Amino acid sequence: MRITLRGGRVIDPANGLDAVTDLHIAAGRIAGLGAAPAGYVAERTVTAVGRIVCPGLIDLCARLREPGAEHKATIASETHAAAANGITTLVMPPDTDPVIDETAVVESIRRRAQAAGFARVLVLGALTRGLGGEVLAEMAALKEAGCVGVGNAGVPVPNSMVMKRAMEYAASHGLTVFLTPVDPWLAAGGQAHDGQVAARLGLAGIPVAAETAAVGRELALVEETGARAHFGRLSSARAVAMIARARDRGLPVSCDVAAHQLHLTEVDLGRFDADAHVLPPLRTARDRDALRRGVAAGVIEAVCSDHQPHEPDAKLVPFGDTEPGLSALDTLLGLMLKLVDEGVLDLPGAIERVTAGPARLLGIEAGTLAVGAPADVCVFAPEAHRTLDARTLASRGHNTPFLGWELRGVVTLTLLDGRPVYQREV
Repeated sequence: MRITLRGGRVIDPANGLDAVTDLHIAAGRIAGLGAAPAGYVAERTVTAVGRIVCPGLIDLCARLREPGAEHKATIASETHAAAANGITTLVMPPDTDPVIDETAVVESIRRRAQAAGFARVLVLGALTRGLGGEVLAEMAALKEAGCVGVGNAGVPVPNSMVMKRAMEYAASHGLTVFLTPVDPWLAAGGQAHDGQVAARLGLAGIPVAAETAAVGRELALVEETGARAHFGRLSSARAVAMIARARDRGLPVSCDVAAHQLHLTEVDLGRFDADAHVLPPLRTARDRDALRRGVAAGVIEAVCSDHQPHEPDAKLVPFGDTEPGLSALDTLLGLMLKLVDEGVLDLPGAIERVTAGPARLLGIEAGTLAVGAPADVCVFAPEAHRTLDARTLASRGHNTPFLGWELRGVVTLTLLDGRPVYQREV
C-alpha cells in the first residue's frame, strides 16, 4: 500500500531530521520525504498536521509472558498493546518457559508474533542452558535461528569461569551479551533498596553494591575476552559512572535504563505499594537524578519499558511475597515526553533513546525514516493528554504505579512495514 502522511512534524534523530514535511511510503518502505517520488501516487493520504511523525519505538526489554505464563499475557495481547503505544519492535529476554535455549523455541515465538501481526518480536537466546548458569547454551545455533543477542535474563551466573567462557563463545560468533548486573549473594532475599524506606517498612534491602559488584566483574571479563556487552536496566549512580569510565577506556560496552527508574524512587513504595515492587529496586532521588544525567549525556543510550505484566493476584499478597515487575508498554512514550517537559531531554533526544539508540545497539535495520528503510512509523498527538486508568490500558497487565498519572502524547497511527496496525482518533 502507498500511504502519504501529510504535513506532520517528522523527527528522525538517526538522520538529524526535524521538519514539517510529508512522508511517503510504498511497498513497506520509506519512499520519500517532502516531494513525492516520480510516478508515486498515494492510495491513502493521512493528515498529520499537528502530529509528530517518528520511527516506530523499539523496546529493548519486554516480557510478553508467552510461552509459559499465558495466564498473565500473550504475544498477541502484548504486541497489540505495543502497537497501540507506537512500539513496533520488542526484544524478549530468554526467561520464558521453556527457556529460549533451543532453536525450536525461537521459531515458535516468531510464528506466534507473525500470526498476531501487530509488532516485530526479536528474541535473546539464553547464555546458559536452562538459565542454570552452569552449561553454555548453543549460541551459534541460536544466532542462526535469529537471536539478536544472548543473555541470562535476571538470573545471575555465579561462576566467573562459566561467564568468562560464555563471553568468549559469544565473542567468537559476534553476539552481544546482554547482562542484568546483580550479585546473587548481596541481593538474596531483598525486596527494596537498602535504605531508610526499606528499614521503616521492615523490608529486606538490596544494596547498590549488589549491582556494582556485578558490573565490576563483568567489566573485568569484557576486558579479558573482548566480548561486546550491554548492561540492562541500571538503577544506580555508581553503576552509570562505572560504565562511563569503561567506555572512556575503550571497552565495547553499552547500557540502558527502564523508564520507571527515571521517575520513581524508593519513596514511591509508599505504604507497601506492590505495583512499585520492581527489580532492580527503586533507589534514591540521587540515583534517579544520576540516571537522568546519564541519559541526557548519552552514557545511557537507550530507555526501555522493562514490561512485566501480571495477573491481579500476583500483587495482592503481602509486599515481600508479590511478584516483582510492572506493566509498562502503556507508559513508555508518555514517560519519555515527561522527561522533555522536565528539561531532561529535548524532543528529538527523547525519541532517539527509544528509536535509533536501541536499533544501533541491536544492529538492526530500524529506528529511522531514511528513504529505503522499513516503514515502521509512529504518529502521535503531542499535546493530547490522558489519565492512566486500568480500564483503558492496552496491556493485559494493569500492575503499574502510574495509575492516576496524567501523561501527554496519544498515539493515533502505528505502521509496521507500511501496514496500519493501530489507528485512533483524538
